Amino acid sequence: MSEKLFVLFILLLATVVAVALARRFRLPPMLAYLFVGILLGPHGAALLVDSSEVSEIAEFGVVFLMFTIGLEFSLPRLKAMRHLVFGFGAAQMAITAAATMLITWYGYGQGWKAGLSVGLAVAMSSTAIVAKLLSERFELHSRSGRQTMGVLLFQDLAVVPCLILFPALARDPEDLPRAMSVALIEAALVLGFLILAGQRVVRWIYDTVAHQRSEELFVLATLLLVIGLAYLTSLAGLSLALGAFVGGMLISETIYRHQVEADIRPFRDILLGLFFVTIGMRLDLAFVAANVHRLLLAVFLLMLGKGLVVFVLAKLARNTLDIALRTAAQLAQAGEFGLVLIGLAFELKLIATDVFQVTLSAMLLSMFIAPFLIERAARLSGELARGDWAHRAKAIHDIMVAGFGLENHVILAGFGRTGRQVAEFLHREGIPFLALDIDPQIVRQGAPRGGRVVFGSADRAEVLKAAGLMRARAVVIAYPDVHSAERVVRKVREARPDIPVIVRAPDDSAVTRLKAAGANEVIPEVLEGSLMIAAETLAQLGIPMERALAQVRDVRQARYASLREDKKTPHG
Repeated sequence: MSEKLFVLFILLLATVVAVALARRFRLPPMLAYLFVGILLGPHGAALLVDSSEVSEIAEFGVVFLMFTIGLEFSLPRLKAMRHLVFGFGAAQMAITAAATMLITWYGYGQGWKAGLSVGLAVAMSSTAIVAKLLSERFELHSRSGRQTMGVLLFQDLAVVPCLILFPALARDPEDLPRAMSVALIEAALVLGFLILAGQRVVRWIYDTVAHQRSEELFVLATLLLVIGLAYLTSLAGLSLALGAFVGGMLISETIYRHQVEADIRPFRDILLGLFFVTIGMRLDLAFVAANVHRLLLAVFLLMLGKGLVVFVLAKLARNTLDIALRTAAQLAQAGEFGLVLIGLAFELKLIATDVFQVTLSAMLLSMFIAPFLIERAARLSGELARGDWAHRAKAIHDIMVAGFGLENHVILAGFGRTGRQVAEFLHREGIPFLALDIDPQIVRQGAPRGGRVVFGSADRAEVLKAAGLMRARAVVIAYPDVHSAERVVRKVREARPDIPVIVRAPDDSAVTRLKAAGANEVIPEVLEGSLMIAAETLAQLGIPMERALAQVRDVRQARYASLREDKKTPHG
């Protein structure tokens, strides 16, 4: 017992340290779990043994992951994105899987079953990595972000038929057509029954439990539903994860969806972390070291091949060069469901050990590379977007025309909700402004009251000068991209050391950096939102509004330099 406790202690210690480091360097926790499995597994320090008991428990991580994917699945969302999902997404997966199958089959002589298994596994990209990075970069709703999320949604849905297909492929080749037909018919019958009969049952269960007003009972009911549906599908010869996915779908149409998602997340994260640890344990470092050349070639083919497929499809969809490059980089890596599928293929003996090791290693390495590739592609695509000389010359000309005759105006970098609010205040005071934005839709909306809005990126010196920086009264950076804002501040300071620069920031983490770059003041949205919530809370508790607002003013005066100076200035 003491030895098992020691191993558990080491596992938890390594996991805590690895996840903390991953968060420090803004990497997905999944990579930390994989690293722990590699480090402590039978091919590393050999503290963890890849036993069937551990693998079976870890499999529930995939079950809960599929359950949460089901919660996100909704017919209205799918209908709104149908062209991206079933057009772009289906084409990407089909072409990538087919090309990989041909290379594995003919290039490496592994047979068509192995080729198809590897092809479907590497066609998957990482929803966990990409969604997190796009969210942090505020690109989820950009054109490239929407395309990427559409493809990822199709991949998530494609896991379901893959989980049916792989066991069928593992059967006798002579019996394969019959086995696949039977599997599909069974899946259709079981899923149809669960969906049709399950909707009323699930709603009745949660209505009954909700009336008890017990959080503990609510969580237990959710666990019962997940495990119960997984068990039912396993009895029908289907995968555990498939039943969980159906359960998530059934709950997604009820009012309890968000509460269920919050309750299930701790179980999902812990068990999914254990699953990725077991995946890392399977990686044979000695084999990788002895086959570095094969591994590097596999990574090159995987990332370049997937990236090229996505790039060509994006160009065929009439995207610009920079958007196609961003989309390709965002989907060029392998994904968590790919790891699930390649592990399943290995367990079913669809692929040999050497194929499994090389493919698994290449997939893991591509996931480590992904954040850096996406960042680099974002910078390069920005340079490409600005590198079209004819377009750039016209943009500069339009900005100069818009700024002609403006004196003592304010340059607004970004004309979203924050920029519009600032513009409204400027208009009321009769102060002219020129807004710059890189969203064509915002520019096409027309001139706002009291100012003008033109297409242009404020982090270019020539754009700022064309906007009349040398004649301007102040610069306001009103979008949340801290990296771009820092570049704008530095460009402004190079040309106008004296001009006031006010910057919007998502939170306090970037304040020091932006002020070091030369910003006069940085306004964290989190601070302002919390101040107004605090003031409203005091007012609702019966504190006079004047006293509540006085406290807000005191905090602001302590935080913002201009308000402290104003407080010291005597008024006559």
